[in-house]
Amino acid sequence: MNTNLSGKQITAIGLMLFALFFGAGNMIFPPFLGQDAGTNVWTAIFGFLITGVGLPLLGVIAIAKVGDLETLANRVHPVYAVIFTVVLYLVIGPLFAIPRTGTVAFEIGVLPFLPEGSALNGIGLLIFTIIYFIISAWLSMNPSKLVDRIGKLLTPALLTVLALFVIKSFITPMGEAQAPVGPYADGPFFKGFVEGYLTMDAIASLVFGGMVIASIKGLGVTSKKSLTKLCIQAALVAAAGLALVYLSLAYIGSTSPDAIGIQENGGSLLSAAANHLFGSFGAVVLGLAILFACLTTAIGLISSCAQYFNKLMPKVSYKTFVLIFSLFSAIIANVGLTQLISFSVPVLVFIYPLAIVLILLSFAHNLFNGYSLVYICALIPTGLIGLVDGLNAAGLNISAVTDVLSVLPFFSQGIGWLVPAIVGAIVGYCIALAAGESKKTVPTSN
Repeated sequence: MNTNLSGKQITAIGLMLFALFFGAGNMIFPPFLGQDAGTNVWTAIFGFLITGVGLPLLGVIAIAKVGDLETLANRVHPVYAVIFTVVLYLVIGPLFAIPRTGTVAFEIGVLPFLPEGSALNGIGLLIFTIIYFIISAWLSMNPSKLVDRIGKLLTPALLTVLALFVIKSFITPMGEAQAPVGPYADGPFFKGFVEGYLTMDAIASLVFGGMVIASIKGLGVTSKKSLTKLCIQAALVAAAGLALVYLSLAYIGSTSPDAIGIQENGGSLLSAAANHLFGSFGAVVLGLAILFACLTTAIGLISSCAQYFNKLMPKVSYKTFVLIFSLFSAIIANVGLTQLISFSVPVLVFIYPLAIVLILLSFAHNLFNGYSLVYICALIPTGLIGLVDGLNAAGLNISAVTDVLSVLPFFSQGIGWLVPAIVGAIVGYCIALAAGESKKTVPTSN
């Protein structure tokens, strides 16, 4: 029985995980943060790294310890486990995240090269998404080859393109960091912390953790202890890669205003920076980086979703689910990026806090004897406040409710659920002790 992997194998799996996390959104957030944070960039990016890298790392480790998302969610209740897992896979899968990779890849990586007006009738996006999702489906058909295809091929290509940007920006700096603007002037750390939270990678970590386990098992490791240790090592490789790239992109953003002015978003900032650093060749370099980033994330999400739903409905094959999700994603992608984002944000704002609380409680599981009431009492207020935040993000007029909840700490920053979750966990623990609840025993299948 194999109980260990070589450093090269662990690195390959870690690079695969890095590429799965590193989508186009992750490429856009840090440079925009750097532009607005200016001279406070390093304080801001430190906060960003905690939630943009730290939480996903904890999510992968949490899954490594228990085996899969459904087992982790089962600590709350078996019914909750199925509902939460299905909803999460659909949200970060064919409903929102997978289609978004196609639209982002098109709008940033392809549209600049097309004649003006060619996408007005949607033909350009339609043709691109058909080709894009055919490639994604083909690369997702055999999950055992994901390490070779992503960890050994696509990831190095992505890192090479990113390295061109970073090295060029250091050799020929675009300028000096300017004074911070907005919240970055008074509270750069907290603002950066919230921006990292918005990457949504903590949710993805609950899915990608299972892929890491499957990749390690595919290399012959079956011991639970070894699986957990190797999964953590691979996650650390991915986290180090993410941190390094985020720091580099934030530096590019902070030094950019002198050369390209203040940009409206991270996408336009990167495009302008690419043109400044590389001339006309810059658009090609940026397009390749975006395409590789989106494609690797799409492959990972399609494969993860297909594996889960194949497990849930074994009569439908894995490859059939790959085709279904790829086709459905291609259709949804054609509503356009702006519409996709507007539809997805309210749902993600609701579900993201539930994922964070579940991850954090998993690390304190033994401290409160695994009482299910702790999970339940922490997640109920989290879900209710998350629902309010989601309805608010959808533009519904619920001022009567938000005015009442505004007294909660950090509510205006979008994390008003934090204190109620902590209080709920304490209350749940006290109730469980008083009621004499037996220790919650949860299977830890890998």
